[in-house]
Amino acid sequence: MGTPAMMAGMKEGMEEGIEEVKVVVAHDECATLRVGDVFLKVDGDQARTDVEVEAMALAPVPTPEILWRKPPVLALAALPGTALARLGQPSTASSAAWVAAGAALRKLHDAPLPPWPGRSLDGLVSALDAECEWLVTSGALPADLVSRNREVAAAALRPWTPVFTHGDLQVAHVFVDGDEVTGVIDWTEASQGDALSDLATLTLGHQEHLGDVAAGYGADVDLDVIHGWWSLRSLLGIRWLMEHGFDPAMPGGEIDVLRARM
Repeated sequence: MGTPAMMAGMKEGMEEGIEEVKVVVAHDECATLRVGDVFLKVDGDQARTDVEVEAMALAPVPTPEILWRKPPVLALAALPGTALARLGQPSTASSAAWVAAGAALRKLHDAPLPPWPGRSLDGLVSALDAECEWLVTSGALPADLVSRNREVAAAALRPWTPVFTHGDLQVAHVFVDGDEVTGVIDWTEASQGDALSDLATLTLGHQEHLGDVAAGYGADVDLDVIHGWWSLRSLLGIRWLMEHGFDPAMPGGEIDVLRARM
């Protein structure tokens, strides 16, 4: 046994060396933990992690450094800066930061296609029909709200030229420091897809910044298609969110987006 002074010193040293573990997101498919400057992504589906690792290697935009991988865990270094915004909260990022996000997205879309395909148009139509039926029959949403947004979503359901898409480019997945993009996270849904789906996802709940994003993107943006993707993504996502413990009725969330189309 050491002296009381030695024991107290050991305890203090141990406490100083302990990093707080924060749960970033967790549900029955996967979880992300933060320990200091390291993010630990735990996913039972290693195919998703395979996609993420390869997509980050191929993407021509900044991505987190992979520290190590030991299935089912992928360890990533934290990115500098802060998220571009959070759903349901006003963005504190500058207009220039949103422009930079649009420019980074254009760089991604101009890159060579990843070797794996994304969702087909027929698959999206089938999924949308199924989700709309569930939303009405379950009583999750009023029939007129679903019907109106199904009409709006139709604008997105047209043939597109595939590009390298992130697939889940929420505002919380884009990190900025001042007016610069420092990195993009969460690449598990990257694939060949519709460029306007990424633009729509980035501005979902932050429609006021669509002009900045489009300016950085540097191409004409079909607003009807963007509006269609806002409705389409929201209709497709509500059941999954509800079943995994998330609230699609939060301010600025999917149900607010659908109501805005009324």
